[in-house]
Amino acid sequence: MTKPTLQIDIVSDIVCPWCIVGYKQLEGAMAALSDRADFDLHWHPFELNHDMPPEGQNLAEHIAEKYGSSPADSAANRKRLSDLGDSLGFCFDYHDDMRMVNTFQAHQLLHWAREHGKEHDLKLALFKAYFSDRRDVSDGEVLADCAAAVGLDRDEALAVLADGRYADDVRQEEVLWIQRGIQAVPAVVLQSKYLVSGAQGVENYTQVLSEVLKESAVA
Repeated sequence: MTKPTLQIDIVSDIVCPWCIVGYKQLEGAMAALSDRADFDLHWHPFELNHDMPPEGQNLAEHIAEKYGSSPADSAANRKRLSDLGDSLGFCFDYHDDMRMVNTFQAHQLLHWAREHGKEHDLKLALFKAYFSDRRDVSDGEVLADCAAAVGLDRDEALAVLADGRYADDVRQEEVLWIQRGIQAVPAVVLQSKYLVSGAQGVENYTQVLSEVLKESAVA
């Protein structure tokens, strides 16, 4: 008997910690259900801070300004994320000099990587570069390094960033998902109709995927 294929669209940003946490949780759910279904996963762009200047901003300062978080709140949240990451096999290496950066170029490179079947690999490499390796993912050289690390051509990656050939495509896709009601990430859309917001945990994701699979089978 052929297994059904469940379509999963994830709208996210690479500087969003809950996006990688949510993905790792979803990954666990997909693994738990791998005997029941195949999964067709696609990433889509969202910029948490599309107006962020090229120099970026100190992360703690940015969080305090944007969300009103106190230093104690920020430290507690970082500890929570680090512990969650550890439980999911992902390292969050927060540090005092960490900066929030502009991710528009990263999304352009991801769009290019999609055409080469490498978007997923590059997305995970960018999460790791930013959160685990203390790298500036707004820097073209860093982005090209990440592209090369997943088997893409480094020189072509630099050319893609230099001429901005995918800039309009990325902007249009960002607008499309906002028009569909996505205002925060991670946003996981199942079968183009069921929205799951935020990092839900492995068990909850497993339950939701199971319910969608059952409904799809009945339909």
